[in-house]
Amino acid sequence: MTEMEQKFVVVHADDLGMCHGANVAYADLVRLDVCSAGSVMVPCPWFLEVAEMAVVDRRLDLGVHLTLTSEKKFYKWRPISRPPASAGLTDSNGMLFAEVATLRASAEPEAVEVELRAQIEAALAAGIDVTHLDDHAGAVLAPEFCDIYIRLGRDYALPIVMTPTLATYGGIHNLQGVADSDYRKHADRARALGFRIFDRVLETPWQRSGPVDAVYRRMIDTVAPGYSFMALHFNAPGELEFIEPDSSHIRIEEYDLFRGAAFREWLGRQGLTVIGMRQLRDELRTGGRPDREV
Repeated sequence: MTEMEQKFVVVHADDLGMCHGANVAYADLVRLDVCSAGSVMVPCPWFLEVAEMAVVDRRLDLGVHLTLTSEKKFYKWRPISRPPASAGLTDSNGMLFAEVATLRASAEPEAVEVELRAQIEAALAAGIDVTHLDDHAGAVLAPEFCDIYIRLGRDYALPIVMTPTLATYGGIHNLQGVADSDYRKHADRARALGFRIFDRVLETPWQRSGPVDAVYRRMIDTVAPGYSFMALHFNAPGELEFIEPDSSHIRIEEYDLFRGAAFREWLGRQGLTVIGMRQLRDELRTGGRPDREV
């Protein structure tokens, strides 16, 4: 099978560090050889647990989930760069805004860059061998901040997660009103600079009906030859039910499905070449190619 015919897939755990249950689920699915990479939200309360995991097990493939919003009603986090209120990154309580639209209307780009660099530096200082950068809630893909995102990828020689168009970035539900042409020019620039652009992002199906198993099987059936990034949100039960009472079941059911033997056996028969982001970092830095097939 040629590279053009292969279905390269990153099975990715988003939102690590948000809570203990996210970290538990990631560690378990890595152990089961299901999850190939993840990314951590540095401003969140359970960041240090992920950092310790990374120090203990250097094989863990971890990026920084660049975080500029804090969506939960009562479970909030602050920017780590301690910006003044005039920077436009925080609400009246000093917390990151709940909505990307408010951030876009308020934030000074210079303050955004300072905050994002602080998150990357904190991850590196904590001992994480950072393999990539990706976005939380679509914020860094907004036209106001996407140049910063690309610049950080260049400065740290780290892959960034982008697709050719907004339509192929499956989870863009926070960038209403952004013209695809505005996004596409950034994606084209990233490609020209040498970044590998994913063909598609497949995100956790937040609105779903029918049996969970069938929903995910249909999603995986859509994977085509090329490079796909599965932005999933595995979470073990425990505190999440109090943090996110209306949608915690989606994350927990996703975790239960992927750890189940029957689904894992089915997944292994789908002809996917599962890769990690460390391999793409090596490609970016040295010109190699990912080649691990499972």
